[in-house]
Amino acid sequence: MEFIIYYIIFASMINKQLLEPRSIVVIGGSNNVHKPGGSIVRNIISGGFSGPLHIVNPKEDDVQGIKAFHDVKEIPQTDLAVLVVAARFCPDYVDYLCAEKGVRAFVIISAGFSEETKEGALLEQRILDTCKQYGAALIGPNCIGLLNRHHHSVFTLPIPHLNPQGVDFISGSGATAVFILESAVSKGLQFNSVWSIGNGKQIGIEDVLQYMDEHFDAETDSKVKLLYIENISNPDKLLFHASSLIRKGCRIAAIKSGSSESGSRAASSHTGAIASSDSAVEALFRKAGIVRCFSREELTTVGCILTLSPLKGKNFAIVTHAGGPGVMLTDALSRGGFNVPKIEGPDADELKSKLFPGSSVANPIDFLATGTPEQLGIVIDYCEHKFEQIDAIAVIYGTPGLTQLYEAYDVLDKKIRECKKPIFPVLPSLHTAGPEVEDFLKKGHVNFSDEVTLATALSQIMRTPKPAAPEVQLYGIDIPELNKIIYREVHRLKFEGIKSGYLAPDTVREILSCAGIPLVPEMVSTSKAELTAFAQRVGFPVVAKVVGPVHKSDVGGVALNIRTPEHLALEFDRMMQIPDATGIMVQKMLKGTELFIGAKYEERFGHVILCGLGGIFVEVLKDVSSGLAPLSYDEAFSMIHSLRGYKILKGTRGQKGINEQKYAEIIVRLSTLLRFATEIKEMDLNPLLADDNEVVAVDARILIEREG
Repeated sequence: MEFIIYYIIFASMINKQLLEPRSIVVIGGSNNVHKPGGSIVRNIISGGFSGPLHIVNPKEDDVQGIKAFHDVKEIPQTDLAVLVVAARFCPDYVDYLCAEKGVRAFVIISAGFSEETKEGALLEQRILDTCKQYGAALIGPNCIGLLNRHHHSVFTLPIPHLNPQGVDFISGSGATAVFILESAVSKGLQFNSVWSIGNGKQIGIEDVLQYMDEHFDAETDSKVKLLYIENISNPDKLLFHASSLIRKGCRIAAIKSGSSESGSRAASSHTGAIASSDSAVEALFRKAGIVRCFSREELTTVGCILTLSPLKGKNFAIVTHAGGPGVMLTDALSRGGFNVPKIEGPDADELKSKLFPGSSVANPIDFLATGTPEQLGIVIDYCEHKFEQIDAIAVIYGTPGLTQLYEAYDVLDKKIRECKKPIFPVLPSLHTAGPEVEDFLKKGHVNFSDEVTLATALSQIMRTPKPAAPEVQLYGIDIPELNKIIYREVHRLKFEGIKSGYLAPDTVREILSCAGIPLVPEMVSTSKAELTAFAQRVGFPVVAKVVGPVHKSDVGGVALNIRTPEHLALEFDRMMQIPDATGIMVQKMLKGTELFIGAKYEERFGHVILCGLGGIFVEVLKDVSSGLAPLSYDEAFSMIHSLRGYKILKGTRGQKGINEQKYAEIIVRLSTLLRFATEIKEMDLNPLLADDNEVVAVDARILIEREG
């Protein structure tokens, strides 16, 4: 049996009048290019819009060389309206333009709507209702506009170079979009479109991705999408269309801001303390295959990398005439999981003979500050044709101001076009060699001015998994039995008059058994005799744990390596005196590496699954990976492999590693079970004990919550 995540699909409101309008009217256009109404007219004109451009301004007769209309009633029928007037006037304009002038697309720059006041929210709702009535598309309000190859309906600068194969950029913030464009333009990154969605009540980031996905043409459309997200209103929709686009050959990178939790809270579980909205974002991006970025520089650097030929290996050659940057790039690449292999042998000796004395070809290939443009070309040719172990080439080439770099950058331009291996230009002299760098970028190239930022972005891309398969096997999960247990426990909560509560240990075992998760033999009882008999039956040594207090270790509620009935009796008597103790749990004592699996239910996202090293490691190091339920085996292995402590799990210094297959299987089974039990709000399996054969759950807590 299989199931697929679905969300309710609505037709996108994005239409041709918005994307390719035959005519545009700017309500509030002016001659003052230092204000939005004037700058947006300037940008539309300078962008070469080919259709009629109408301006409505009651105080001007002529706006930037275009005859102005004093009243909106005077304009002809129009496709797209750009509104740059006070918020209180916008609803009436939208009503009239839709009803009388055939306008079916709006870009509303104006602020003062739902982002500010309740009155503004009412104005915005009027606009939304009218647009829905007439089937009109709406970008904004409270945005910088929309920029594509057909019209530049934005009021800001810079205007990047537009290219059908440039990136599509969608931003939830207008000001941040401008700053990201500034960063991108300085690197030579080209764009196909820029979307500033503003309040995004009709067309949000998910809706733009939906349109791009449903209308994707692999022959003509941009294959790189950059996102700046402030709010994920529909995680399933974002996941569906982002992963669909990536499967079609696109690459997507995104910043999600506002994910951290300020301050602290008393958490009742390890998962509750660690999991946050950021965990949900991390899990969603991992599942979709989105490269996660954390700064403007990182996002635009990743965007530049994604426009180049894809990497087919991890081995870099670093070509430079300055030793220090080459060493820093070597270190940064190595930290990120790449290799800078030593280059030696007859071909290396031959290359060295063609360079000035003192040059090094071991990698980094340092051909000295006196090296010539011709030698730069020779070195690149050897990396491309002779050094077969090399997969990519980074060229660091600047100047102390003694020479011009036009000739060297011409050589670099030629080699980038000729070589099959990707070449990453690191041209650091943005001030001293500004004209040369600008000339290089105008030829359609990008520049990574900082070598460590480049390496960091490369490692982020490499660590990003492919989108998870949309189909997930049920793996023999006993769903009917699970439903019976959850139904019983929810009714118990209702009978007791409480909203939520932790399940009893026996009930926890029942639920975990529904997923076939191996459990350590255990018994919970208030009878010393029963527990002693159980310990003798399973065999000493055993572990005793108090039942009741949530954090057992903190109250002295755990005793290990109990080897005799007498020792067990002493621990029983002591623990039953602990406040809130309701019983004692005795377990067969096992040995192995301590692991952790947790889950927390996040509204709109579903269950976020966490995994990592267990015991105190999860509390102290917080070395955890997150995924979004339900998980596939590939996702589970990706989570395990991304842990900083993975080498411990793999086995170090002669010690055997854990059974990764069993660990991944438990993660997958648990995630699938949780997809059918939204009443479970938090779950801890900590620790699980693992060796090279088995992975067994030793301790578990489950918090459920009823609706209403």
